Amino acid sequence: MKPTEARHILSLSGGKDSTALAIYMRDRVPEMEYIFCDTGEELPETYAYLDKLEAYLHKPVIRLNPDRPFAHYLELYRGVLPDPRTRWCTRMLKIKPFERYVGNDPVFSYVGIRADENRSGYVSKKENIIPVLPFKDDGITKAGVERILQESGLGYPEYYRWRSRSGCYFCFFQQRQEWANLADEHPDLFEKAKAFEKLDEVTGERFTWVARESLEELAQPARVAEIRSEAAERSRKSTFQPLRLIDAFAGEEEDEEGGCLICHL
Repeated sequence: MKPTEARHILSLSGGKDSTALAIYMRDRVPEMEYIFCDTGEELPETYAYLDKLEAYLHKPVIRLNPDRPFAHYLELYRGVLPDPRTRWCTRMLKIKPFERYVGNDPVFSYVGIRADENRSGYVSKKENIIPVLPFKDDGITKAGVERILQESGLGYPEYYRWRSRSGCYFCFFQQRQEWANLADEHPDLFEKAKAFEKLDEVTGERFTWVARESLEELAQPARVAEIRSEAAERSRKSTFQPLRLIDAFAGEEEDEEGGCLICHL
């Protein structure tokens, strides 16, 4: 397939890597289509960052919406919240709208995997979608991404001040300290996330975003203080200064590859 015979699509997550890639590719592939799979459950900071990127690109970022909202699929899955093993939210709210938009056209799909990462990104099962990894090909690492963002004037998304990755406000990959931060930064969204949790009165099974505790329990002042104390202790022992991908309850570290790549790049 010749590049001139295919569409060129860059799917944005609202995160630093895909944004840096959009900046990097702007003048290299003028015909690029920039898209964002909007679940309807995004942070306000994400929308604001996409608006800034649109102004820089001088092109619209096409918003793709799922055919049904999150609440519909939650009911379809009988109240079972998505988790790192099932990730049905990624499949239904991100991947399906993307593949529907692409259709059967031959497409080069640009993915912001860096040269210093050992992962391949979202790979579609559709043969007409061919992944392209410019950062890997050109040897661009995290330092290069940071330089691209700073030189463009966009900088990092505002949510990085209190959160370690992009994604929906209720993303199950959040650390417990980030859930506590969500309650401070966006109490209305924290309450919406809490409302999705439920107890099966027949079986006694609880469907919660965080393992072994509900958001109601997590938000108790004593529990928040404990979470932040544990996070501060780990930070003192670590040479890595930003929010670490660590479960504050279980004390286990989660590596960067754990997230849904189409959501978190």
